Amino acid sequence: MKKINLFIFVVVIIFVSGCSKIERKENKEMNDMSYFSENSKVMDVINNKSFEGFGRLIFPVDRTIDKNMTLEEAKDLYVWYNYINPNKTVEIVNYMKEQADSGHQIFYSIYTEEEMMSDLEKRNTGIFYFRGNPNEKFAILNAGGGFMYVGAMQDSFPHALELSKKGYNAFALIYRPDADKAMEDLSRAVAFIHDNALELQVDTSNYSVWGGSAGGRMSAWLGNYGVMSFGEKKYPRPSAVIMQYTGFSEVTGNEPPTYNCVGTSDGIASYGTMENRINKIKQNGTDAEIEIFDGLPHGFGLGEGTKAEGWIHNAIQFWERNMK
Repeated sequence: MKKINLFIFVVVIIFVSGCSKIERKENKEMNDMSYFSENSKVMDVINNKSFEGFGRLIFPVDRTIDKNMTLEEAKDLYVWYNYINPNKTVEIVNYMKEQADSGHQIFYSIYTEEEMMSDLEKRNTGIFYFRGNPNEKFAILNAGGGFMYVGAMQDSFPHALELSKKGYNAFALIYRPDADKAMEDLSRAVAFIHDNALELQVDTSNYSVWGGSAGGRMSAWLGNYGVMSFGEKKYPRPSAVIMQYTGFSEVTGNEPPTYNCVGTSDGIASYGTMENRINKIKQNGTDAEIEIFDGLPHGFGLGEGTKAEGWIHNAIQFWERNMK
């Protein structure tokens, strides 16, 4: 009997040891820099400990996410968008994880703890930092989503990643999906970056503001009116505004240099409206440019694999030529 009990004891020890090894292996894989794939679940990204405290903001907090949704299927979250590339989604979340696991802070709250306690919606705001070269100029990017949600994975994260590859520092804003509140969040983000430029290692001169769809409106409003109009003290206006597929017609005469791009098959943002606005800005003596892509619909993002591919490099050059 003693021998039987000893045998059972040994088997149990081996089983537990094996389970521990499996668990350690799983934990290691969960923190492996190249862990995520198209088949990874969105909730596994959100709950990954590398993103503790902000993982929920990587994907739209105002959209319902099925617990079994994969990164390949995540495109279904982004209504009004087209040409969403799952490979780019995987590249972005793996980039974020690599940066976080390397000790870089990739997310910053723009409001104080007291402000977030008094207004819980502000907990769902902040900036994701895509680092370029230390002390290089910065861009701030605003995704669209019709002020219903923030479509960062298609409309700001990919752009921020490309800017960082060019050496520029890029901040993708997660804002409250309400036009007035979004402008407060954007203005606070501009103030935060300026006030913390030393820690963030950015050059605050000649920054640019980018946005697609609703985010494009935000960028235009900031360029026209400045952050003082939305609750912050005075900070410099951007040296360039970069807008995608935004049927925004207002021209005040205060526009910074403005670049636009849009497709002719956009059923939400009229390319004619955008072209007319660009022409009016140019008539006021301000540098302005528009690229119109035949047959493209709304929300094409970087436009990889389409006629729009490469537009972001033209936009960067536009920004660069307007750096004073």
